[in-house]
Amino acid sequence: MAGVTRDSSVVQLGFVEEAVEWRLRSSQFPSKVGGKPSWLSLCELPGPEELSCELCGQPCVFLLQVYAPVPEKADCFHRTVFVFCCRNVACYSFNDRRSFKVFRSQLPRRNDFYSYDPPPDEPLDDVEGEGLGNPCGVELCRVCGCLGPKICSRCHVAHYCSKDHQVMDWKAGHKKSCVEGGGSKETGVSTFLFPENELVVEPEEMQPATDPEREPESSTEPAAQLAVDNITVPDFASNCLDEKELEAMAKSESEEDKVFQHFKQRIAIEPEQVLRYSRGGSPLWVSAKNVPQQESIPHCICGAERIFEFQVMPQLLNHLNVDTLDTSIDWGTLAVYTCAESCDTDNKYVPEFLWKQDYSH
Repeated sequence: MAGVTRDSSVVQLGFVEEAVEWRLRSSQFPSKVGGKPSWLSLCELPGPEELSCELCGQPCVFLLQVYAPVPEKADCFHRTVFVFCCRNVACYSFNDRRSFKVFRSQLPRRNDFYSYDPPPDEPLDDVEGEGLGNPCGVELCRVCGCLGPKICSRCHVAHYCSKDHQVMDWKAGHKKSCVEGGGSKETGVSTFLFPENELVVEPEEMQPATDPEREPESSTEPAAQLAVDNITVPDFASNCLDEKELEAMAKSESEEDKVFQHFKQRIAIEPEQVLRYSRGGSPLWVSAKNVPQQESIPHCICGAERIFEFQVMPQLLNHLNVDTLDTSIDWGTLAVYTCAESCDTDNKYVPEFLWKQDYSH
């Protein structure tokens, strides 16, 4: 139950670590990456339509969750933000956020699902170990762990979020176990979920400040980075662009260099960080382009403004096993914005907002 702190002046860094299975259960209030979601509220889960990719319509897969209580609010004693994404590589186009989904869930200390007391530091005898149990009787998809309203018509044991996952599971072995009369809640599908790990957080420790007048040094400049003095323009461009346009291009590329250099220098202190948490703070952008203005961030459904809460770093991709020879799931950074008031959800999962920024072309 390692939650992040609320001090916006302190950035909390998230790192991936292996953990025993019981520590990632809902009753332990984990922050984690991959596997199935460890739902907080066990009622009113987001349905299949809410968790479908806006581009291809396929079910999204659980990416990560961050346990982030708001101590000054009684109804936020427990609070978790969940992020889901599409598995279809074709949906990952430049700066397009429509393949991601974010939901917030929160509960008071005394609730219908968990003990009032802190969770134990050792596994319970109960296999499920979920505190007060599941009073809503929610059935989960055995492939992805999301709400499973569909059920196998033959064994009446296997539940699914969609026809897609039912077909996936049928081909992965349920066809045999179902025909043989056994219904197991375990699926043979092993490739849909991301590898499961704990997400541990610690404060960012900054190195002593350097001379602000000194230009940052870098021995491995990316091809996209060009110093203003070294910008070259092909002959055909010089015939088409006037001096002001050329100066604007040089200024733009110079600003892009500064932003990316700042990004590299900041993460170089802890290069394995996969998450940066600073509710009410500011993201660490990878590019000077496609940075949202306040009006670009829609208000919460309660009417309150949304504020920055955390960002998912590109280093997380190294832990997801998503690389292919030609293309893969990719992002520069994912900035998550949540309700500034963390409005009362009445056990419901409230959609929040994500901004995707890719490395500049």
